[in-house]
Amino acid sequence: MSARNGFGRQARISAQGGKPPADSKGVRVQTRSRVARVGAFLRSRNEGQALVEIAIALPLLLILLTGIFTFGIAYINEMTLQSAVGSAAQLVAVSRGSSTDPCATAYGALKAAAPNFNATNLGAGLTVTVNGTASTKGETACATDLGTTYGASSGKSVSVSATYPCTIGVYGRNFAPTCQLAATVSELEY
Repeated sequence: MSARNGFGRQARISAQGGKPPADSKGVRVQTRSRVARVGAFLRSRNEGQALVEIAIALPLLLILLTGIFTFGIAYINEMTLQSAVGSAAQLVAVSRGSSTDPCATAYGALKAAAPNFNATNLGAGLTVTVNGTASTKGETACATDLGTTYGASSGKSVSVSATYPCTIGVYGRNFAPTCQLAATVSELEY
């Protein structure tokens, strides 16, 4: 009688009359080493093929997944910048009578609304426009650029623009080295 169980014991079982060898207590034992049994197991089935397929497909899937996360982070940063610029424009429009420096007001609002952003990069791309007069001094005082147009005229538009650098990189390779997130919001004070 011959039985095959996937470990290649067919010849030994046949020699014993269909039964595996027994020890002195009558318990059936295997006489092959673990390495030989594992090797026979891998040769008898196709699990090696699946391992090769996983070794090829897994890195590609990880790169794809990392790319999706990277673009998701860039999208979240874009939404954060848009929200922060909106808050800054609203604060600059509302504080016309009480603030003398719209750039400092806008920069403070941007920092407060986007705390995870690098403050230096955030202030470098800040532009405040009041009644068509723009100041690109960033976080520094811009009251001299805007002159009397800031506090004197209510009912006119205030526009705040900001840019912020982004990195879209996957495993050390930056796919957009000149990427800049940009947002502009205009507010009208009544």
